[in-house]
Amino acid sequence: MNETRQNYLIFETAGGFCGIAWNDVGVLRFQLPTKDAGATERLLLRRLPNAQPGTPTLEVAEAVAKVKRYFAGEEIDFSDVTLDLGEQDAFFKQIYDAARQVGWGHTTTYGTLAKQLGAGPEAARDVGQAMAKNPVALIIPCHRVLAVGGKIGGFSAPGGSNSKARMLELEGVQLAPPKPVQQSLAF
Repeated sequence: MNETRQNYLIFETAGGFCGIAWNDVGVLRFQLPTKDAGATERLLLRRLPNAQPGTPTLEVAEAVAKVKRYFAGEEIDFSDVTLDLGEQDAFFKQIYDAARQVGWGHTTTYGTLAKQLGAGPEAARDVGQAMAKNPVALIIPCHRVLAVGGKIGGFSAPGGSNSKARMLELEGVQLAPPKPVQQSLAF
């Protein structure tokens, strides 16, 4: 594998501190917000230990500006951000391409995405694994891919499924409230 220079930037948004890493090809990694710049940097460098702080290219600077606007509540489309998904499995790349088509305020399910790719329902688990390994969460909007029945499903980012729910809320997606638990009747 040819080693290209990897740079990164930690920046603040209304949602917390995010991180973005890139090389000559495109964005390699995106770190969803944490409340602490140091924590975000550690999470990013855990995956890219050779990355160095750097000045963003024009395209990366535009992506950072979009992320800031996204967390400020603006409808943003990240589908034009150039990515370097590197050594990803070919099926995962197809899954990521399909997920990138799910627009702001919309959701799909793991099974629907699998079916869209011409795979059977058993491939829904592969879709879930691809989402869990997504190196550029938000830019590939894995938060918009839900479990069967519109359930939130897992989310491997800081804050877990609560972060996923907050991002969907930001986009105006109403997740079905949990069914109330039967209370004893007071007579």
